Amino acid sequence: MTAAPGIAIIAPAGRPQDDAVLPRGLRRLQERGYLVHNYYNPGAAFQRFGGTDQGRLAQLESAIADPAIQVILAMRGQYGITRLLPHIDYQALAASGKIVVGFSDLTALHMALLAKTGAMSYCGPMFAGDFCGDTLDELTLDSFFACLEGPVHSIHETVEGNPTLDLEGPIWGGNLSMMVSLLGTEYFPRIDDGIVFIEDVNEHPYRIERMLLQLLQAGVLARQQALVIGDISAYRLSPADNGYDFDAMLDYLRATLPIPVLTGLRYGHGRSRVTIPFGAPARLLSDPAGFSLTMRDYPRL
Repeated sequence: MTAAPGIAIIAPAGRPQDDAVLPRGLRRLQERGYLVHNYYNPGAAFQRFGGTDQGRLAQLESAIADPAIQVILAMRGQYGITRLLPHIDYQALAASGKIVVGFSDLTALHMALLAKTGAMSYCGPMFAGDFCGDTLDELTLDSFFACLEGPVHSIHETVEGNPTLDLEGPIWGGNLSMMVSLLGTEYFPRIDDGIVFIEDVNEHPYRIERMLLQLLQAGVLARQQALVIGDISAYRLSPADNGYDFDAMLDYLRATLPIPVLTGLRYGHGRSRVTIPFGAPARLLSDPAGFSLTMRDYPRL
C-alpha cells in the first residue's frame, strides 16, 4: 500500500489574517488524500510575521528534515523571506527533494534556491488564501494538483493581441518587486534564453515599467526570449497620469524591450492562478488568439 503524500504547512513570511480558518484548509487537504503536517504555531506569531526570524527558519528546517514530507506549502506571502535568505541551508533543501510551493514573497526563495543549487520549485498557491477561504477556486487547485501529478504540465490562455511565437527555454519569474529586490545579489539566478513571467499587486503601471527597465538596463531581459505578464492589480490611476495607463505602458514596453511581450497569464494576486514550476524547461506557443505553456522535467510526486 502506497503511503499518502505528505504536505508541510509553514509560515516563512507573513502570518494568517485569521487563524480560525486554518483547520478548514487542513481538512480540505486531508480530504484530498494528503498527510498534512502543520509547523505553524499561532501562539508563536511575531509582529506581522508567522514567527520570529529564528522561528520561521525552524519551521522550514523541520519540514526539510521530516521524511514524511514531499511538499512544503507556504502559509502566505507579504514579507519575510528576504530576512531568512542568508540563513537557509539550500543544499539540504535541494537534497531533500521536497517541492516548495508559494508565490508573491516566496519568489525570493524560488530564485535563491535555483541560484544556489539549480533545484526547481513551484510558483503556485498559498495555504491560507487558496485552501482556507469560504470558497475554493477550481482553476487554482486543478492547476496545482495537475502539476504535482505531471509528468507534463500545460497552461492554455485565450487572449487577443499577443505575437506569434514558438520557442523553448527555462521558465522563471514571479513577483516583479521581489525579483528586482534581489538584483545584484547572490540570490538572483543567471538564466539565459529563458521565458520570464511577472506579476505584482499595488504597483502602478509606471512602477512596473520602471522595474522592467531596471531588469533591462541590468542586462537581464536581453538574455531572455520572451516576457509574459500576469496579473497586475490593485493599483490606482490619478489625474496626473493624463492618459498613461496599463495599455500605454504595454505599448511602450513592446516598442522598447528587445524581446516579445505577452499578456493574459492567469498568475498573480487575483482570484485564479496557475502553477508554474520555476526553472523547468518550457515551450511557449503563441498566436493572436492565445498561447500555451508546456513544462516538463520538473519535480513532482
